[in-house]
Amino acid sequence: MNDQANSVNERYVAANPVSLEGWNRHDTTWMLGLFGTAIGAGTLFLPINAGLGGFWPLLVLALLAFPMTFYAHRGLTRFVLSGREGADITEVVEEHFGIKAGALITLLYFFAIFPILLIYSVALTNTVGSFLEHQLHIMPPPRAVLSFVLILGLLAVVRCGEQVIVKAMSLMVYPFIVALLFLAVFLIPHWNGGILTTASTLPEPSALLHTLWLAIPVMVFSFNHSPIISAFAVDQKRRYGDHAEERSSQILSRAHVLMVVMVLFFVFSCVLTLSPAQLAEAKAQNLSILSYLANHFSNPTIAFAAPLIAFVAISKSFLGHYIGASEGLKGLIVKSGKRPAAKTLDRMTAAFMLVVCWIVATLNPSILGMIETLGGPIIAAILFLMPMYAIRKVPAMARFRGQASNVFVTAVGLVAISALIYSLSA
Repeated sequence: MNDQANSVNERYVAANPVSLEGWNRHDTTWMLGLFGTAIGAGTLFLPINAGLGGFWPLLVLALLAFPMTFYAHRGLTRFVLSGREGADITEVVEEHFGIKAGALITLLYFFAIFPILLIYSVALTNTVGSFLEHQLHIMPPPRAVLSFVLILGLLAVVRCGEQVIVKAMSLMVYPFIVALLFLAVFLIPHWNGGILTTASTLPEPSALLHTLWLAIPVMVFSFNHSPIISAFAVDQKRRYGDHAEERSSQILSRAHVLMVVMVLFFVFSCVLTLSPAQLAEAKAQNLSILSYLANHFSNPTIAFAAPLIAFVAISKSFLGHYIGASEGLKGLIVKSGKRPAAKTLDRMTAAFMLVVCWIVATLNPSILGMIETLGGPIIAAILFLMPMYAIRKVPAMARFRGQASNVFVTAVGLVAISALIYSLSA
């Protein structure tokens, strides 16, 4: 009955697109959903990775953070919007570039996002198990049972539908923002400016460029929410019709301002608290900034709050990445020539995700970090280069040609891909 009601409502919205008279709750929900997908567990490692390069590279990265991420995600959104009504990213690629290109991009899209989902499954199990053992002093259940319950719980949210996922993520954003603010403000009395010792002298241009080159992918993927962009664009087109591009850009810009301001305040607060040597020690210990700070201050509040913040961060990122991974898997099944009913396809996808995520979370392999790195160049190519290529080649995107932001996005994409490939070969 609910499925029929939702179907009727979607048809009504498609036939009666909303005007752009004012910002509404739907826009706020998507803004927070985008924030929720982007700002996850990676944020907890960003102060270490970004701060190790010293003050001047960090300052340059801070200035570049908004244009690097906003223009890239706006380009990908425009690409999805350029397709027919209701077409997701895999269908738009096929529409513009042909069946073979569509199949290839769908395959790459899935294998770029799905490993990240596996990483979140492992991280979530580790976080909850550690929290039960060390903070609550409860012996956690066997890893197979714990991972199954956690993943099944998240997939129960998934089964409620895309709109429920986005609403759940937007609600989880609030405690995460409060927690980040609390930690950033809590650290202010402990600022010692250790990193500012590197600001007294400007680095050599070659050294600065080399540091920035390797750090740009870290910044890009700390704000990455490409897995949910396709669903976002489809929903905006269904709701706003011809005005979808304008409202999508407004939602994206506000989401990215929120991301950049919140995360950079947190990053600078952490970096000003710890010395470069301490940041290097945290990296060597493979700890998140929260875990290192908890050990550094021996503070029970941080020690208790850290795993809770990590749980929220990982859970909402898992939900956002599930949308992209399931979209890619469904596209692969359809492009293989099989055309199951929509409900059957949803159930097949959910069953596959549950089984694989559960097995990997139970096994807890250490190879996942390498898989994530291997997926990085693919994500960068889809996020940065594919939309810019489409602007030059696809008639439906011709109106976006000649913009300076296109050159900027292409350059950042090439830099990110080259740095990722260099890191793999190093």
